[in-house]
Amino acid sequence: MFVLYRQTIGTSLTVCLCMLGVGLMQYPQLHKLLNSRETASPETIEAEIKSERIRLNFLKNAPSFGYDNLIADWVYIKFLEYFGDDEARKKTDYSFSPEYFEVILGRDPRFLAAYLGLSTSTSMYAGLPERSTALMEESLKFLSPKVPEKSYYAWRYKGIDELLFLGNSQAAKKSFLKSADWASKSADEESKYIANISQRTAQFISQNHNSKFAKISTWIMVLNNGVDATSRKRAIKEIEALGGKIISTPQGNKVIMPPKD
Repeated sequence: MFVLYRQTIGTSLTVCLCMLGVGLMQYPQLHKLLNSRETASPETIEAEIKSERIRLNFLKNAPSFGYDNLIADWVYIKFLEYFGDDEARKKTDYSFSPEYFEVILGRDPRFLAAYLGLSTSTSMYAGLPERSTALMEESLKFLSPKVPEKSYYAWRYKGIDELLFLGNSQAAKKSFLKSADWASKSADEESKYIANISQRTAQFISQNHNSKFAKISTWIMVLNNGVDATSRKRAIKEIEALGGKIISTPQGNKVIMPPKD
């Protein structure tokens, strides 16, 4: 057993050293690539996306040999590189975003952070909420109230897309009720809060399909979970357009609801 343990450690160390060596060899090329983004033409960027699509299609259908989670993690990193490349996205757009999540959630539907990335990049940035909600709908079948931990957030992300970007209040109501139900099965304070706010949002929708309170409550979640300054600025703009007011406090932003729904 001791020999096997030493062999395992030796193998792991060798793999790590190889990965480090490859990374060091690729660093000059990476540095050069980053410096060339500002001068890259839209045609060059589109060609890169076309190559990326071929790789993703391969990963979507290739056997995983038990490494589904590892593949999902690697593709998520590639998505972050794509999404964070502001110069390239200014010259093209964000419409390639859902292609990453087809692989990520197809390989690991319990990857909770991917649901937020999917909602933000595909619904808000790419303007493709139909793709976002369809991918969530399929992936949510593999979740349960406590697996993964805080899985109720995935239902809230789906409800956000349905209410704010699809305008489907009835579908949003069901998603928020599902989020409330799943959150109520955990006893920690965060889960209790999400159960309460999701229930209230669903109640607002029941009383008024075009409820400003429901939309403001939903935009507040976007504001609190904004992955970048652009999404947070849009959330503030939408809240104010609906009649809400944003007040900055030492504890963070405080939102005052309009006097009437």
